[in-house]
Amino acid sequence: MTAPTLKKRITELGAELTQRYKEEKDLVIICTLKGSILFVADLMREIDLPLEVDFISVASYHGGLTSGQLQVVHGMTTQITHRPVLIVEDIVDTGRTLKKLKEMISEGNPRSIEVCALLDKPSRRLVEIEADYVGFTIEDLFVVGYGLDYQQRYRNLPYIGVLSDPQ
Repeated sequence: MTAPTLKKRITELGAELTQRYKEEKDLVIICTLKGSILFVADLMREIDLPLEVDFISVASYHGGLTSGQLQVVHGMTTQITHRPVLIVEDIVDTGRTLKKLKEMISEGNPRSIEVCALLDKPSRRLVEIEADYVGFTIEDLFVVGYGLDYQQRYRNLPYIGVLSDPQ
């Protein structure tokens, strides 16, 4: 996906989200670190509404293997009680992390929780969960760039590409 393709779709998502939340007050966008940082920075500039942004960093891996347990590495500081929350994700893959993240955020008693994902890989889904807003649906490929990494590299690429041999 080229940089202009990403820009065009993010502008469209911003317009959709502006329309969706125009009657709401106190929108909170929660960016999942680190992969969503570029996406959220561009997306929130396309949402023509007052909003607050916060960040959360979670991990389900230890030593390169998934533990199945979600650990909060960096928690939110924003009060979300009775406020609409939009989780901004880089990619929805198996859905496990997103499902657990939504459960954790729901404990803060928000008015609503929705998800906007830049990329969706439905063929990899292991749990029943979907993003409410999706930039692009992709095949089961290992992608990097625009925030997505391989061993902390390639996040800074202005486009998304397929890493042919992630080994």
